[in-house]
Amino acid sequence: MQIDRKTKGIPGLSEAFDSARIADRRWNVLRQDMPLPLALLRETTLDGNAAWMRAFCQDSGVALAPHGKTTMCPQLFRRQIADGAWAITLSTAHQVQVAREHGVGRILVANQLVDPAFIDYVADQLATDAGFDFLCLVDSVEGVEILNARAKQRLGSRRLGVLVEIGAAGGRTGVRSTKEALAVARAVKASSVLELRGIEGFEGSVPGATSTRVGPVERFLDAIRESVLAADAEGMFTSDEIVLSAGGSSYFDIVIDRLAGLRLSKPVRLVLRSGCYIAHDDILYTDHFAHIRERSKNASHTHGRLAPAIEVFAYVQSIPEPGLALLTAGKRDLSYDAHLPVPRRHFRPGRDRAPTRLDSGYTIEALNDQHAYIRFPANADLCVGDMIGLGISHPCTTFDKWDVLYGIDDDYNVVTAYKTYF
Repeated sequence: MQIDRKTKGIPGLSEAFDSARIADRRWNVLRQDMPLPLALLRETTLDGNAAWMRAFCQDSGVALAPHGKTTMCPQLFRRQIADGAWAITLSTAHQVQVAREHGVGRILVANQLVDPAFIDYVADQLATDAGFDFLCLVDSVEGVEILNARAKQRLGSRRLGVLVEIGAAGGRTGVRSTKEALAVARAVKASSVLELRGIEGFEGSVPGATSTRVGPVERFLDAIRESVLAADAEGMFTSDEIVLSAGGSSYFDIVIDRLAGLRLSKPVRLVLRSGCYIAHDDILYTDHFAHIRERSKNASHTHGRLAPAIEVFAYVQSIPEPGLALLTAGKRDLSYDAHLPVPRRHFRPGRDRAPTRLDSGYTIEALNDQHAYIRFPANADLCVGDMIGLGISHPCTTFDKWDVLYGIDDDYNVVTAYKTYF
């Protein structure tokens, strides 16, 4: 892939070049070889996060289908698959098309398909590629009918795998009772082109749940358990195994506690879908991970830990009054849907050898499109032209602001260009 000066982060005097050769440029962030802001991914931390999740899943006896919408980066998809990911989870037609263009062979769409063009594409992919495996969700008889009617026009001899989605009252999609789940499952079984392969739910948006209040999550997962037992008792599953899937990035330990070890008529594959683990963050998932380690013996005993791999560097461009500075990054560059960013590192070009860690006296109080307002102690050593490394909360909504994120080694040398497709 060619990138050039039209790509955010690429110096204006650079000619177009192959992104795979970015290390040949020998650019260094701290040497100011590239314009800020820059979204950075620490390679050693990415490796550590991948190793931790791989070991945790292996020790827990579960599969992982990381949610690709977090990064929308095929390079990271390939890394996750090489690490043993069973599938890549996605949500939209665009995301599936990107993944297929980059060779992803098994996709779990954690969503309902009602768009005819989307259904046509998936059915065509299944009909023309015998090695492609695909699952999606259904949560209504009407949805089953739409999917069945459209898919059979193109599917040929293949069947389209579906999971009945269980939802929570007041929450997002999904049936609200075992009775409804069975009605949807029966509609799938009556189809000549669909195949019921399991039950699914997403506990990350259950109303009332927090990192310290997990009762609503436990009750929701118990409802999933009840539905899969009832569907299996009626002989609804005709595939070789039963896929049972849940697990975002906040409560995957509870998913294992509540759903692992089920004895059904066929082997059970429990699939977690955490996507944020690969980059992690400094606030939202750092908090959740701390509680996961407190609750789960396996998580606390797994070597290493998840750590923030993603950071955005910006310059101090103005100190208009004591204790207030403006940075060269804003809503166009940073997540702000869960929490505002956190100043983590300070570096003064021409003086410092390496960034220093900032304490809690430095805070971001607001963002504009291209500016961040940072409050700092009156006696702080902060000057115009200094560089600030910002930790973020909820990596999904930082990734989607960057066409390319830059992988760095421990010395801030740029070694990888991570292309995204949002």
